[in-house]
Amino acid sequence: MGPHERPSSLSPELVRRICAAVDERFDEQVAFLSDLVRHVSLRGREEAVQDMVEGSLRARGYDIDRFPVDGALVGIHPAFSWAAEEHLRGTNIVATMKGRGGGGRSLALNAHVDVVPAGVEDRWSSPPFEPVVRDGWMHGRGSADMKAGLSANVFALDALQAAGVSLRGDVQVHSVVEEETTGNGAASVLARGYRADAFLCPEPTDERLVRANSGIAKFALEVSGIPTHPQEPGKGRSAIDLAVRLMARLRELEARWIAERLDKPHFAAIPNPVSLTFGTISGGEWQASVASACRIKGRIGFYPGDDPRRRTREFEDCVASTTGDDPAFAGAPSPTVHWNGSVHAGYELEPGTAAEAVLSSAHAAAREGADGLRSSPMPCYLDAAVFAVHGGMTTLVYGPVGERIHGIDERVDLASLRRVTKTIALFAAGWCGIDV
Repeated sequence: MGPHERPSSLSPELVRRICAAVDERFDEQVAFLSDLVRHVSLRGREEAVQDMVEGSLRARGYDIDRFPVDGALVGIHPAFSWAAEEHLRGTNIVATMKGRGGGGRSLALNAHVDVVPAGVEDRWSSPPFEPVVRDGWMHGRGSADMKAGLSANVFALDALQAAGVSLRGDVQVHSVVEEETTGNGAASVLARGYRADAFLCPEPTDERLVRANSGIAKFALEVSGIPTHPQEPGKGRSAIDLAVRLMARLRELEARWIAERLDKPHFAAIPNPVSLTFGTISGGEWQASVASACRIKGRIGFYPGDDPRRRTREFEDCVASTTGDDPAFAGAPSPTVHWNGSVHAGYELEPGTAAEAVLSSAHAAAREGADGLRSSPMPCYLDAAVFAVHGGMTTLVYGPVGERIHGIDERVDLASLRRVTKTIALFAAGWCGIDV
């Protein structure tokens, strides 16, 4: 069998053998995923889960490269975003398995292990970092976003080995940090020189291929008021009140950017592809004083092909014009904008690539031809953008069904995860080429 044949060209017997190997190890995969979820890998606390990942991959015979996020490249390398010191302490893992026989195409399988906070844990039906399987779903923070995808990458390759399949092309398994904040984990992988003929990231996409991915800018607003005693409020300016007025003006900016979607073919049907989000807010110094300061952190999206610098200037201009136009800000210091996380362009996946054809065939083969591969846009940041925009690689984002991502009772559909694991295994066989 030649090194570039599609999964559709694999013999039915070999497809069954590979899929059976996934099935035979799926309980082990679920246990592996449970162990990943139990690690509370919030930002700055990922090293324990990376130890687990490194040990698992080393035991499987991978060559391991573990290295830190490269803070020295912030402001120098275009793939890097601004980062506070606390975002420069984690390590990434790239595990490589060399192909056998030569002549195959290389593949990188990427996943991130950092997760967002659980919020008010009492609102969860079970503790967020104690995974529970109910009705075919695994519940837990990070179960869908995206530790399920990491388990799929590892166990898809396990299944090939168990089925007696050797890949001709080299395969990398990435386990990175910083996806939820700056994207600098993936940027560090790229800056370290890792490349592949195709890149696959199994984010929770409901078993769809991401056709387009929006750009993103994460911001911090500092709003200053004029503090005073409540007996003479007219002499002060509450920073909290001013922040509320500024947020309203930024909603007007969001509305203008949303209106642009009608000229964007991948985003025209999405009600709000921009999604201005005020994620955190803190303000005031004393319960009985007019507030002196208010701080807001959030994010705003924009469209593939847009220059992030142009979009950040528009945002800054909106903040500046609010100060000049609204008399409520008279006498108060001007608000300031800091970019404090991912500021990154989006990308579009052009139809017709060889990698998409192989994935489509693998998707169908894993379902015995019952379901064709669909695609849709994804209006959020993805590490795939680093490799697509700055690495020039064909990037495919495709993964299991997940629900309540970043919300209460996050969960992943285990039947979907099983199908996706089979698809990745068949995709790797078709893309890299095989010896059997």
